[in-house]
Amino acid sequence: MQQAKPSMKVEAKLFLARYKRDDVSHLVILDNQKCLKCKDKPCIIVCPADVYHWEEDRLIVSYDNCVECGSCRIVCPYSNISFRYPRWGKGIGYRYG
Repeated sequence: MQQAKPSMKVEAKLFLARYKRDDVSHLVILDNQKCLKCKDKPCIIVCPADVYHWEEDRLIVSYDNCVECGSCRIVCPYSNISFRYPRWGKGIGYRYG
């Protein structure tokens, strides 16, 4: 009987991703004051690539980590995240193996 392979962790799967960095962020926080009012900070919780984190009283966006899933935009209670795909074919590319 063949044993099932354990599923890969998110970190291992992200290692298979290739990212061509754009000089312009495709993620924009529209109003930082709204982020300060947000109690649960769901964008930080749902992002699988740790794109969002807080430094003092400001939300920092590390857009070059983004896997372009769009979950941050969906869960933001204030619709405060502008998401568009990176320009000219840049952004995330996936390899399988």
